[in-house]
Amino acid sequence: MDSTPIDRIIPINIEDEMRNAYIDYSMSVIVARALPDVRDGLKPVHRRVLYGMYELGLNHHKAYKKSARIVGEVLGKYHPHGDGSVYDAMVRMAQSWSLRYPLVEGQGNFGSVDGDAPAAMRYTEARLVKVSEELIKELNKNTVDFQLNFDGSLQEPIVLPAKLPNLLLNGSSGIAVGMATNMAPHNLGETLDAIIAYIDNNEITISELMAYMVAPDFPTGGIIYGYSGVKEAFETGRGRIVLRGKATIEVTASGKEQIIVTEIPYQVNKASMIERTAHLINDKKIDGIADIRDESDKDGMRIVYDLKRDAVANVVLNNLYKQTQLQSSFSVNNVALVGGRPKVLHLKELITHFVNHRHEVLVRKTSFDLEQAKKRIHLLEGYLIALDNLDKVITLIRGSKDPEVAKESLVTAFLLSEVQAKAILEMRLQRLTGLERAKVIEEHAQVKKLIDYLLEILGDKTLRMQLIKEELMELKERYADTRRTVVEYNSDEFTMEDMIPDTEVVIMISNQGYIKRTPLAEYRVQGRGGVGAKGVSTKKDDFTEHLFIATAHQYLLIFTAYGKIYWIKVYTIPETKKATQGKAIQNLINISPGDQVRSIIQVRDLKNVDYVDNHYVIMCTKQGIIKKTPLRAYAMPRSNGIHAIIIREGDCLLDVQLTTGSNHIVLALESGRAIQFNEQDVRPMGRVSSGVRGITLAHEKDRVIGMACFPTPDWDLLVVSEHGYGKRSSLDDYRITKRGGKGVKTIYITEKTGNLVAINAVKDQDELMITNQSGVTIRIEVGKLPVIGRATQGVRLIRLGSDDKIASVAKIDVLDQMAEEEGDEALTSKVLKAGDGFFEKTDNQSQLNKINMLVPEEKEEELAYNDEEEVVDETDLEEEGFSVYDEEE
Repeated sequence: MDSTPIDRIIPINIEDEMRNAYIDYSMSVIVARALPDVRDGLKPVHRRVLYGMYELGLNHHKAYKKSARIVGEVLGKYHPHGDGSVYDAMVRMAQSWSLRYPLVEGQGNFGSVDGDAPAAMRYTEARLVKVSEELIKELNKNTVDFQLNFDGSLQEPIVLPAKLPNLLLNGSSGIAVGMATNMAPHNLGETLDAIIAYIDNNEITISELMAYMVAPDFPTGGIIYGYSGVKEAFETGRGRIVLRGKATIEVTASGKEQIIVTEIPYQVNKASMIERTAHLINDKKIDGIADIRDESDKDGMRIVYDLKRDAVANVVLNNLYKQTQLQSSFSVNNVALVGGRPKVLHLKELITHFVNHRHEVLVRKTSFDLEQAKKRIHLLEGYLIALDNLDKVITLIRGSKDPEVAKESLVTAFLLSEVQAKAILEMRLQRLTGLERAKVIEEHAQVKKLIDYLLEILGDKTLRMQLIKEELMELKERYADTRRTVVEYNSDEFTMEDMIPDTEVVIMISNQGYIKRTPLAEYRVQGRGGVGAKGVSTKKDDFTEHLFIATAHQYLLIFTAYGKIYWIKVYTIPETKKATQGKAIQNLINISPGDQVRSIIQVRDLKNVDYVDNHYVIMCTKQGIIKKTPLRAYAMPRSNGIHAIIIREGDCLLDVQLTTGSNHIVLALESGRAIQFNEQDVRPMGRVSSGVRGITLAHEKDRVIGMACFPTPDWDLLVVSEHGYGKRSSLDDYRITKRGGKGVKTIYITEKTGNLVAINAVKDQDELMITNQSGVTIRIEVGKLPVIGRATQGVRLIRLGSDDKIASVAKIDVLDQMAEEEGDEALTSKVLKAGDGFFEKTDNQSQLNKINMLVPEEKEEELAYNDEEEVVDETDLEEEGFSVYDEEE
């Protein structure tokens, strides 16, 4: 009977105990068994096998040792989980059809691609290969941390220094608890090229890296059929890659056709594939095959399908692809341990973690070498002191009764350290010759030079990255080989989008919901104050409300007044001339009855993980509510739309912009006030939320008219009133406050200017497209607008009719400027940035006159610059809290 005292029994809820125990077990499986470390690409058992072989001295040029000896070493010292787990791991590392770059060189029967089991460990032998030695080198230079083994008697490395990106080269597979990993192998030369490209440019995109790393490269060769799965795997860390065996059609001497398969998909059992194919033939599910033979030998794989005389070879081959393992799929799931935690990683993250690991290893290795060099130069300095005072040293040593006294005497007499004194006592007599003295002096100079170089490395990250780059180039020269797996694009991947040029277009949406796209080239540049050109024919009481620049392949994220979001590709919008009305937007998206389009943003690629993870959507409402949500929340397009923001009663969504998370936000009111605050003041929220207060309205009838986002403070704020007046002011004129304030005056509202209708963040190189309610559009250069303070009404931007008003203001961002002289017919081109794309325009006046010239040149020039700045009364300004100053000053 149990005699445990009742007061020592602690009652525990069995559900909690089971939960905690299972969590502990699952974490042990995840970290200590099933998932590889992102740095060296190895699981603990593989790392221990390689380290055990390294300690046994089984380098590539040494003799083989029995596998049982290796398994015993690893099992007894580092991995007490059974000899089967250790031997199976070592066998797989030696199989050329399992690893793209085997890490172990086996001698004997290590299995076959037919699924044959390897011989028992007592019959086989193994040693390391050159590639695996590159993973282990530098272990003796304190490059990585060590930990105690299972019984605390020995030390083992937590991770290997890994000069090569083993995780990318050989991939990995494993099933943990609640998660699994399945990573594809890649070509060494391509992988190192991509890493070098990343070192040269840390901002490189995944699509740019894919120019170096085309696709996975499987050890069994074969064909990657279709590229969409590869692209998705590189960009997201998950994807499905379709693999096909490499087959050719040959004709025998007797005239019969044969299908010859020389390569099969990765991880397909050849014998099993042939057996299952034979069953399908016998069951009449595959017709046209008379016989199957496996003619594979030591020279390579060869599977022969003899065809019947009436069979069509291509039809039979396609049937084999469809019904047998001659076509299979590899589901990529890039899960690896990062800092001890499992994480799904895309291509750039895998490269980044490897480079960071190599950088840390280099720093630790250099620090170790520096410490050793300092110790050596310390000894050499002691030797030089002894050689310079040789007679005194000999006399002192001869007069000492024992070595300890001699050491103390040397320390006292020549101010040496105990280490130096001990080294002097241990010097051989031959070191006292003149030649040996010269060698000491030469070595001292070399070590001093080495110390200076090591200090330079530790003090210069650019130099360290250059050393890593040179190391990778050397490894590529030594180990790179040709690609084995061929990439074949299938016809399903060529969509209508591939046939449409990614050009820049103007998107217009009217107040009543008509949308169209027009080539940007149809809009010429005019001077400030021009009358504009006819932009769109609209129905009575309708006008252009939204106008912006996009590229044909971009996504448009359309936000409505009710707070919903819809997705549409730009090229799916009907293209028309600029004077036509367009198409009702209800024909393109399932917008709710009574709802209205309020704002549109364009994004590059919703599948680009880097892009969606580093951008935010900022929304504001007419009542001054602002909300910030990660772009990832809107990265899954749905035909019926989803809620982007919860709109409060009496409010509606007004404006939406894309930011990077660190912008300056300016909100402006119809009454002419504006507030500036940091984007960090607005915390990120989920889709199903309403937001927080951004600005307080001046009065009950006031409303927010726009929002401007500034990536840096050196931009200007452009404001436009409803009667066509506008100006730009330095952002420095607006003090930064907390969100929710009342703001300061941004334009002095009068009957002449009308209420404020638009704001925008601009620079000198930008251009504006201004559209009024009657459909007239003008395109002007921001650089021709003077920078004036908040104390002005601004200048006339467009001349309006008596009943006309400004409807929308869009900005074109100028990226660069290039000029080329060609005789008297000189043309100046500007490369302009619109959204995320580019377009070209010409400043040549003769050509501009040919492009939709609706206004005579002389009249346009007359109207362009006949307005000056208008400053309001200083007394009124001072009452409003302005500090008045001379604009010219």
